[in-house]
Amino acid sequence: MVGLGGALSAILAVANKKLYVYEDPRIDQVEDMLPRANCGACGTAGCRSFAELAVKGEIAPGKCTVNSAEMTGEIARFLGVGAGVEEKRVARLACAGGANVARVRAHYRGLPTCRAAHLVAGGGKGCAWGCLGFGDCEVVCDFGAITMNEYGLPMVDESKCTACGDCVAVCPRALFSLHPVSHRLWVACKSLAKGEEAERECEVACTGCGLCAADAAPGLIAIKDNLAVIDYTKNEKASEDAIQRCPTGAIVWLEDGEGTVKGAAARKITRKSALPIG
Repeated sequence: MVGLGGALSAILAVANKKLYVYEDPRIDQVEDMLPRANCGACGTAGCRSFAELAVKGEIAPGKCTVNSAEMTGEIARFLGVGAGVEEKRVARLACAGGANVARVRAHYRGLPTCRAAHLVAGGGKGCAWGCLGFGDCEVVCDFGAITMNEYGLPMVDESKCTACGDCVAVCPRALFSLHPVSHRLWVACKSLAKGEEAERECEVACTGCGLCAADAAPGLIAIKDNLAVIDYTKNEKASEDAIQRCPTGAIVWLEDGEGTVKGAAARKITRKSALPIG
């Protein structure tokens, strides 16, 4: 038994030497300087993978938009590389139809999730494209970036959003998408219903009137299937001019630090209570 044990120990020692894979100790140090959110917004599987690529010089420290600027600088100095620049991305919701402006045509009684309600006659909401308001997105957000307001509409805190994409995946109506923060011109609607039909179901729906397209820079906005669509390859031409004549306020300007800005012609919403059902 002693001889067998000695032989096995020798085999293990040789195997350890032959199969040993060197790992740069800097990987652990870089990982400690990352937020450990493991959100995947940088395009890697997590912070460990990001640290490995950063040490190899295959990804710039600034590619992590969740980390603070100070820690990104620390990583760059530690590795002796440039920090690099990556624009922060955030989740945006293509709906503004809270309970005070969007009609619900029937009571929904069932599992209180958006996915369940979507499968049961659309949850009773008049707009077949609108947010159902059960907060699946709030539940899956691990960073506290999404909260439901008093009208059952998700609110995204850009300072907390990591662009992990969980809200994009969970929304049964595909209302969330990830955008660079520089995309300030935004259509807060996905309704494909025609003008008056869209407005009957939601007071802030896009009616496809085309005023925004006429006022915007050439080619920036097009009307497709009764909905304004922004071509973000021309984002440098975007301005608040495009929102000014929108009658429902469906197209907005997202001002950094000031929130949602509607145009001068947008109907003022003063209702504080939910619309009656039916």
